[in-house]
Amino acid sequence: MKATIMPDVRSHYPVLLTEIISIITPQYGGTFIDCTFGEGGYTKKILNFKNTKVIALDRDLESLKKAEEIKNKFEDRFLFKNIKFSQLNNLKLKNEDIKGIIFDLGYSYAQIKDPKKGLSFETIGELNMKMGINDFSAKEAINKLEEKELSQIFKYFGDEKDSSRIAHNIVEDRATREITTEELVRIIESSKRKKHLKIHSATKVFQALRIFVNKEISELIYGLINAAKVVKKDGIIAVVTFHSLEDKIVKYFFKSLSENKSVSRYMPKGEEKINLFKSRNKKAISPSENEIKENPPSRSAKLRYVVKKEDFYDFETDILQKFDHLIKIENFSNKL
Repeated sequence: MKATIMPDVRSHYPVLLTEIISIITPQYGGTFIDCTFGEGGYTKKILNFKNTKVIALDRDLESLKKAEEIKNKFEDRFLFKNIKFSQLNNLKLKNEDIKGIIFDLGYSYAQIKDPKKGLSFETIGELNMKMGINDFSAKEAINKLEEKELSQIFKYFGDEKDSSRIAHNIVEDRATREITTEELVRIIESSKRKKHLKIHSATKVFQALRIFVNKEISELIYGLINAAKVVKKDGIIAVVTFHSLEDKIVKYFFKSLSENKSVSRYMPKGEEKINLFKSRNKKAISPSENEIKENPPSRSAKLRYVVKKEDFYDFETDILQKFDHLIKIENFSNKL
């Protein structure tokens, strides 16, 4: 998963790049983890500074081509792993002083427009939406899950107000035919009570399906937990989100571990609690007017970051309990 939806396939726009570089300060050297490598926008900028190293992760195999190009130029300072970022704690980082970890939770223009991935409502043919290392596709979800389950996916992952009506009509239609991308768009459009002038009728349902198929809720939660374990004291975790659900999770995780909820499990009882993080910006950072003008899809981006204050690895967090209702919805996939 990576970058943002770009207006021109010939150009690549790593969102909030200037702001991220100013936050992680690669000019002072160190090792950085780019958890959503994509087309390598952040990675290339970091490697332009001397004494830096980047470990890049991406679940999408298509990213391997771009990774090989960067490897040829920065052989000793670049490592790519085709894994999910929730697995970043499995990296062998014994001698690495991790100064910064970056997550960019959007999709690139190339990914959105790839007909094989079927991420867009403009795609023709079979529903897919798999970003790599997946167990099931959107086709299986749409054609096999129960009406109530589909409704909850659309409601909670896409904030779709007509979720029940859409789910009902999907179940009715699939009794006589297999639901394709075009058929799903038709069902959504005919189910909507009110048409939104600014966004396509199918936008929220397709967002919800992408989140569900790629298990983006649990991926993000475990990615954040493991990033907090891997990054060293005074290191930075920076996350760019593109919709309110992602931002809500990131905001809660950062805030809760900056406000006396991050006590180490090994701290003696009675000792004063220690915050794991320090938050320097309470409000999310948004793209500038110039960036939005150059790259319109960046308008929905929000950047949040924290500094790790303490070097303990094992800490307490209630984020899994906080968002348990969303993880339960993800687990509808267990029957596919």
